[in-house]
Amino acid sequence: MKKLLIVVAGLFIFMACDDFLTESPKTEIAVDQFFNDPSDARSAVNALYRDGSGANSYDSGGFRGSNVMIGAFMSGFFDNEAKGERIEGQLAHALQQDPVNFNDFAGGWWNAKFRVINRANLVLSRINDIQPMDETERSNLTAEARYFRAHNYFSLVKLFGDVPLITEPFEGLDDIFVERQSSDLIYDLIIEDLNWALNNASLPDTPFGSGNSGRITEGTVNTLLAKVHLQRAGYPLQQNDGYAAAADAARSIINSGTYSLIEHGSNIQGQSAYNQMRTSQQEAEYIWSVEYDGDIAVSQYPRITVPGVIRPSGIQYGRTLNMYRPITAFVRMYDPENDLRIQNRQMFFTSLEVGGEELEFGEYVPYIWFEEQAIFETARGTRNLNITRFPEVLLVAAEAIARSEGVTGEAVGYLADVRSRAYWNTDRSEIESQLSGLSVDDFVEEVWTERYRELALDFVAWPDILRTRQYPTTSADNPGEVNYVNVIGANNNWGQTYQERDLLYPIPDSEMQRNENLIQNPGY
Repeated sequence: MKKLLIVVAGLFIFMACDDFLTESPKTEIAVDQFFNDPSDARSAVNALYRDGSGANSYDSGGFRGSNVMIGAFMSGFFDNEAKGERIEGQLAHALQQDPVNFNDFAGGWWNAKFRVINRANLVLSRINDIQPMDETERSNLTAEARYFRAHNYFSLVKLFGDVPLITEPFEGLDDIFVERQSSDLIYDLIIEDLNWALNNASLPDTPFGSGNSGRITEGTVNTLLAKVHLQRAGYPLQQNDGYAAAADAARSIINSGTYSLIEHGSNIQGQSAYNQMRTSQQEAEYIWSVEYDGDIAVSQYPRITVPGVIRPSGIQYGRTLNMYRPITAFVRMYDPENDLRIQNRQMFFTSLEVGGEELEFGEYVPYIWFEEQAIFETARGTRNLNITRFPEVLLVAAEAIARSEGVTGEAVGYLADVRSRAYWNTDRSEIESQLSGLSVDDFVEEVWTERYRELALDFVAWPDILRTRQYPTTSADNPGEVNYVNVIGANNNWGQTYQERDLLYPIPDSEMQRNENLIQNPGY
C-alpha cells in the first residue's frame, strides 16, 4: 500500500490567544497567501489525515496509552499495567475524574479536536475561492474536510455532551470564546456534513488501502453516518428515527458488495480470520485504518503487547507493558470452548514462544497488535491500526433493523454472519435458529454482546454503555453468558458505583478558566 505522506509547509492555525505572535516567523505562510492554488488546498486537507482524530487519539504514547483507551478504562473492563505512572487509568477505574485531575488528558484531547475542526473550517471557508481548480477535486477535498469535522465533533459530543458549535475558522482574537450548544444541534451538523460528502463528491468505493492511497472512501463516510444515527437513537437524545436512518446507511454499505468478512484459512490456528487481521493491511473487511510507517509515523502498539513481567531474549524495546489488558469480567463474555476469538493467539494471546520456550503471561494481551519484527528486530511498528471494520456495519444493521422493523431474517442474518465466524465449529443454522425466536429486546442484547466480543479492540465499549445506559455483567459459573443492568448504580468491577455524572467527561479546567462562557457538566 502506498502510505499517505503528509507534507504541509508552514500552515499554522492557532487556537489560544497566547499563541499569537506580534511578528510572523519567516517560515510561516499567512492564510491569505496560502489558499491561492489547488496545491494549497491539497496540503491543508492532507494535514488533516495525520491529526484527523485529534492528537494522540489512537497513537499510544508514554504510559497512558492512546486517548481512546480512556473510555475502555472508564468501562471498567480493561486495565493498564502502567497506570501507576500515568494516573488517568487509576482515575477512570476509581471514578474520581474531575476537571482538574483529568485536565491533562481531557484538555489535550479537547484542544486537539477543536484544532482539527478549525483547520477543516479554514479549508471549507477558502476552497471555493481558489481559481482555477478542477471541480471534482474541489468537491472531493471539501468532502474530506467535512468528514474530519464530523468525525471530531462526533467524538466530542459522545464524551462531553453539549460543546461549542463552530463552523467558521478562528483567524484572530474576536469571538473566540464560544458557549456550548445543545447536542442535537451538533448531531445536525455532523449529519449534514456526512450527507454532503455522500451526495456532492465522487469518493472512491473501495476498502481501505485498495487503490485509494489511504484516503477517505464512500464506505468510510457511510459507516460513520450509520454509527452517528445509532448513537443519537440511544441516550441521551433518544432520537428513535435514528434507528431507521442507521439501518439505511448500513444497508447501503452492505448492498454495495464492496466489503466482506475475512474468511478463515485451512489452518484455523495460524490462518484464522483473526490471525490474518494481525498480518494483513489490505482486506475487504477494512473500512478505515490509522496508517503507520516505520520511516514516517511509527506505531507503538507492538510495545504494549508484551507484559512487563516478561522479558523475552532479544526484545528490542527498552520497556514493554500490557497497556490494554481485558480483565476477567470481560474475558468471561466469551465461551472459552466454542468462541475462537478468546483462544490463544487469535484476538488475544496468553503466551509467547521464544527460542523454543513457551513464556506464559498469566493474563490476556491483544494479539492482533503484536508485531514480531518490531518486537525482536526494529522497535518500530509499521502495521496499520484497523479501527472501523465490516463486522461493525453488520452489527449496526442488525440492531437498527431490529429496533425499527423487528427481528427480521435480515437482522438475524447479519448477526449470524459475525457470530458464525467466531463459532466456527457451530452450524450456522443452529445460530440462526437460536436468534430467530427472540424478542426485540433480547435480540438487541445479543447484538450488544457480539459488539463487545467482536469489537473488543475497536474501542466501542464505553460509547455503547453511554448510548444504551446498560452495563454488561458476567459470572464465573456461566462464561459466554452476558446479562445487562442499568449502568447507574452498577458496579464497575473496581469496587465503584456509576453515577449520572460519570457518563460525561468533565469539561477541562483549562478550558473553563479560559472561556467564561462555558458551563461545566453536572456533578463536577
